[in-house]
Amino acid sequence: MPENVSMLQLLGPVVLALAAALWVTGLIRLLRRPRPVHPRRATDQKLSGLPPQRQTAPDRESVELTPAERDAFAGLVRRLDDGR
Repeated sequence: MPENVSMLQLLGPVVLALAAALWVTGLIRLLRRPRPVHPRRATDQKLSGLPPQRQTAPDRESVELTPAERDAFAGLVRRLDDGR
């Protein structure tokens, strides 16, 4: 034992290592413990406060373009395609 080190300074790292080992052991035991099943929470029950979910996709929206709008869109596509 070095002369300039007190007994508390020597015991400090030992106590910290022991506390860390105990904490890790407790954490592992806590995480491995089986969780209780709550009888009130059934997986087949639906929440009554929520509206029913839509089961199908919505219809596509479409708008008829005038010939001038089609030409303008075609020009825009050509302009964007030239930039690549």
